[in-house]
Amino acid sequence: MAGPATLPGTAALAQVGRLATLAWEVLRAIPRRPFQFREWIQQCWFFASVTILPTALVAIPFGAVIALQLGSLTQQIGAQSFTGAASALAIVQQASPLITALLVAGAGGSAVCADIGARKIREEIDAMEVLGVNPIQRLIVPRVLAAIVVSVLLNGLVSVVGVLGGYFFNVVMQGGTPGAYLASFNALAQLPDLWVSEVKAFLYGFVAGVVAAFRGLNPSGGPKGVGDAVNQAVVITFLLLFAINVVLTAIYLRIVPPKAL
Repeated sequence: MAGPATLPGTAALAQVGRLATLAWEVLRAIPRRPFQFREWIQQCWFFASVTILPTALVAIPFGAVIALQLGSLTQQIGAQSFTGAASALAIVQQASPLITALLVAGAGGSAVCADIGARKIREEIDAMEVLGVNPIQRLIVPRVLAAIVVSVLLNGLVSVVGVLGGYFFNVVMQGGTPGAYLASFNALAQLPDLWVSEVKAFLYGFVAGVVAAFRGLNPSGGPKGVGDAVNQAVVITFLLLFAINVVLTAIYLRIVPPKAL
């Protein structure tokens, strides 16, 4: 007779519980002292160095695609004057935090997972625990905080670049008027749109850092296990990000009323 440990889904639930436990331990370790300030600065620089240029380059075509698609749609329904508001809000609320998080998780998170996984298979993590050093406070917290800070800052960069790209392609390629583009944006956009975008980026950075650290701390064994953990970390992060985005968007649309024309 199969025991409880062999029931379908039990292993997956155990992994979810361990991931949630690690996230809680990271939150508990953040206010503890001593804070690894130098490690945090180094990780912030690393995350920024590997994500700034790709994020900016991805934001331009992303904003262009949104502007071109919405411009074509608004022309069909006779609402060309709202192209600016629709494209800018789509970029700020949805595209910007997702682009930022995907690149932070794909570029920075994968490197964090590989680094932690290599330390794990070399038994450095176990050696730190034997010496009385908390590996979560020493290694994980600076990396998670770096992912959060860089995600929030890059989100602003992507918003600006994406909106400018959408403006250029709408005005130059589709013959829109600059005044109508900016006027519609001012008419419908509101400050909570930016706040929810930054909240999303904050949570996405936290999730990307925690998932990368979790998979790095639990490789299946050997160098191949570390490589598999990196792939799994990226995939799991992407799935969680899209799920969180759905929940946050639904909550935002419920509690924040649309701006009246």
